[in-house]
Amino acid sequence: MTADDRSVRALARLLAGVGTLHFLAPKPFDAIVPRHLPGSARTWTYASGAAELAVAAAVALPRTRRAGALAAAGLFAAVFPANLKMAHDWRHRPAPLKALAYARLPGQLPLIGWALHTARTARGTTSAPRP
Repeated sequence: MTADDRSVRALARLLAGVGTLHFLAPKPFDAIVPRHLPGSARTWTYASGAAELAVAAAVALPRTRRAGALAAAGLFAAVFPANLKMAHDWRHRPAPLKALAYARLPGQLPLIGWALHTARTARGTTSAPRP
């Protein structure tokens, strides 16, 4: 198994794990849904969890890996407002929790980069073999 194969599997597992958590333990996710979004926070929590599960499946399958990885990059960017809300809401918490919330902000960039790298290196069944 190559490093790229391990990376793809890890990305799919990360997305599937977090997506599953949206359903098993939704309250922490509800708390970071930006208030200006229409509808209930729980609906957004479940919708984002379902999106993460779908993207995980797309990344895991070679035929849809490139599209799935591009969707993952978009998803990682789309949840940034939730991370901003968390950082704002946690600004008065104890230092370790506040640091965790603040670290999530720049932490999205490596996730986006990881997803884009996965898209660039995807070898779908319909594309020509790479040298």
